[in-house]
Amino acid sequence: MKDERQKKTPFFTKLKEYGLSDITPFDVPGHKLGRLSNDLLDFIGLNTYLLDSNAPRGLDTLSKPTGVIKEAQALAAEAFGADHAFFLTNGTTGGIIAMIMATCRANEKIILPRNVHKSIINALIFSGAVPVFVKPDIDNNLGIANGLTFKSMKKAIDDNPDAVAILVINPTYFGLTSDLVQIVDYAHEKDLLVLADEAHGAQLYFSDLLPMGAITAGADIASTSMHKTGVSFTQSSILLTKGDRIDLNKIQSTLNMIHSTSPSALLMASLDVARKQMYFSAEEEIKRVLELKKEAVPRLNSIRGVQVLDESYANERGFLGFDHTKLVIKVSELGLNGFDVYRALKDRFNIQLELAETYLVLAILTMATIKEDLDRLYVALKTLSDEVYDHYDELKKIKFNYTFPETFVRPRVAYHAPHKIIELTDALGEVSAESIMIYPPGIPMLIPGEIITEQFLEDLAFYEENGSVIFSELNNGKIKVIDKDNWDKLEVYIDEL
Repeated sequence: MKDERQKKTPFFTKLKEYGLSDITPFDVPGHKLGRLSNDLLDFIGLNTYLLDSNAPRGLDTLSKPTGVIKEAQALAAEAFGADHAFFLTNGTTGGIIAMIMATCRANEKIILPRNVHKSIINALIFSGAVPVFVKPDIDNNLGIANGLTFKSMKKAIDDNPDAVAILVINPTYFGLTSDLVQIVDYAHEKDLLVLADEAHGAQLYFSDLLPMGAITAGADIASTSMHKTGVSFTQSSILLTKGDRIDLNKIQSTLNMIHSTSPSALLMASLDVARKQMYFSAEEEIKRVLELKKEAVPRLNSIRGVQVLDESYANERGFLGFDHTKLVIKVSELGLNGFDVYRALKDRFNIQLELAETYLVLAILTMATIKEDLDRLYVALKTLSDEVYDHYDELKKIKFNYTFPETFVRPRVAYHAPHKIIELTDALGEVSAESIMIYPPGIPMLIPGEIITEQFLEDLAFYEENGSVIFSELNNGKIKVIDKDNWDKLEVYIDEL
């Protein structure tokens, strides 16, 4: 039975009322609710500008909500089955940084998989926490990192009795989910907080056909991207908490440190409306989309050189579940790598995929996906297969070691240490003072404080050759490393390890 209260959109309703009230604006923003025409206003319309206000009287404030924002957040918490919700206008990144800063102090340990998003590494720099990295399941045939098993997480917890928290990814970028209930229960038994990166998990709370959301599984706090797999505007997310282990005041004060004091009313309104839409519509719409996928997968698998990964893949790797809204397609048997297919689909067929890896591509389905999308994808892949399959050279096998770099010092120490800039060709054995990652998905290959290995240099060269977008501070064949010769505190931090 649906709760009729969820039909309310308190913040959006009040914002719309304000925008249409013929107010005389002597406050910011400077466009004064769209009084001056420009190219953007001409394209998107006046109403968007009418909603772009800056916390005027009656519209509440995100930093200390007491009115319509507080009410909207309470409705969001109820919709997700959480106790509390905090609107985020700087993405799940902001939520991740806040929840780690608010739960882990400097030199305290947090257990987490190594294939985490860059925002988590940034949170470690801000907080000074010590990461205890657990190697995720590695699929050497596909060249991807998956999630953590209960066995590996249990061992890490047992080996680090002084840890204060664990962090899980639910689901992974490629849709795999761990046995969260077992992991959460064991962590709580050992008095550890459970944090969740749910950048790709907003949909999990609204369909029994999908794996369990982290909050449902008992996690204490989760940062959830409503804009990625929900239907809100880009950069809008929600931070959810459950139970009494999280200090809510500290969460709010930490969010206030990293949030803008002028949060986007448009983003908050989109969260308010998206919550209502997902609460009432997501179950049926996800069911519809999964039926479309069920019909599309045999057609895609009938294409020579194409294979769709499904739940059996997750089960074979020892994982509890698979998020069926992820369409993971192995394309290497075409004789093309994933980067080739990614570019061809966009440049030739105007199809934008989420990302590419060496042997596969990823398409994300949401409650807004339609049949024509999957039909166009089939036609495009079939066309590529017909062109190349009968006369291709076998794709060169890439060697994936995934021996993650060894930690020399914790990320915060490396970030603040003296540094120097050197050529990548001279970097072997040096300690990185920066993060280097492929985007998407934004998972660092190297983080501050890790020792640069030959494997890293080889992998980086491979991604550069294939035209991947590489995020680093420098992009001219150089890298920032710790200047150990001029670091007077070197011995202090070595002793810390």
